[in-house]
Amino acid sequence: MSRILRVAVLGSTGSIGRQALDVAARMPDAVRITALAADSDYVLLTEQALSCRPVAVALHDPDSARAADRALPGIDVGAGPEAVQALASLPDVDMVLNALVGAAGLRATVAALRSGKTLALANKESLVVGGELVTALARPGSILPVDSEHSAIFQCLLGEDIRDVARIWLTASGGPFRGRDREFLRRVNAAAALAHPTWTMGPKITIDSATLMNKGLEAIEAHHLFSVGYDRISIVVHPQSCVHSMVEFSDGSVKAHLGTTDMRIPIQYAFSHPRRWPAPVSPVDFTTIGSLDFEPPDLETFRCLSLALAAGREGGTLPAVLNAANEVAVDAFLSGRCRLTDIDRVVETVMNAHDSERLASIEQVEAVDRWARETARNAL
Repeated sequence: MSRILRVAVLGSTGSIGRQALDVAARMPDAVRITALAADSDYVLLTEQALSCRPVAVALHDPDSARAADRALPGIDVGAGPEAVQALASLPDVDMVLNALVGAAGLRATVAALRSGKTLALANKESLVVGGELVTALARPGSILPVDSEHSAIFQCLLGEDIRDVARIWLTASGGPFRGRDREFLRRVNAAAALAHPTWTMGPKITIDSATLMNKGLEAIEAHHLFSVGYDRISIVVHPQSCVHSMVEFSDGSVKAHLGTTDMRIPIQYAFSHPRRWPAPVSPVDFTTIGSLDFEPPDLETFRCLSLALAAGREGGTLPAVLNAANEVAVDAFLSGRCRLTDIDRVVETVMNAHDSERLASIEQVEAVDRWARETARNAL
């Protein structure tokens, strides 16, 4: 086996981070976790650090960092967003798994790429809000997508010429409210929205899946990752979540990536690429899976998807506005301060109040992000 891959896991206490550490623990001769970062869960981060013994950890929250520092003698503990970003540049790191939640992951993505690290990207918001700023920093092969859909597309494109791609098909489960109408969505609570039928994920992405915003964000991510126009990106609802995405080629051939609904598979592939390691989960049993169904998304009921696609086509700073407003509205819904249907209302209000500009700098994106969040809070 080749030399051990040294990985920094940013967002280690979240769903993706925890599963990444599970993958690494299964392959100790191939992967070593050398850095960990989290927001504020110092108890879990301390437990993780005592298990994998990284050279450094960081927590966004200073009080949490102080508590972790007392519990982790011999390990460098940083505090604040700058410390989290600094882990992406450590000499003891070959790959940065960016599993931070939301637009806060942009700085870490940029730091990893500027440092010449391989970026295993689970923070789709980096590309949604940073777009061309991020792709301009990426060298060929430096970004390995970890989202199940984009990992699937990436694998379908291996050995292919992007000029031969006729269409990318992004599959969506449809979430817990597939087939329901707007009146039903008005009455649902957070517990119902968090009950995803096929995937186990963090709360923010699970709500985004319930509104189909997640699929719109993924379309924007696919546009930047694969240099494909929005006219060649289609979304199809596939409730079984067995087909993770498909690529259609100019000769009419279609490649589909199928597999178990477990995020450890795309995480492991990012670690092992271009090789494949033994499966971390049981494979799909095609004798018991039954039918594979596909249907168009309901854009009138799930308006977040239409808003995201419109923001992507407009480009510039509008996707950053969309993302910031959505993060504020999702947080309000999770805390019981608004209805699920208020999410698309708030997002649309903020988008309509914004005059989109060409992307010029990270500082500009962050200023737009702050404006959009404040505008969204007022719209609530």
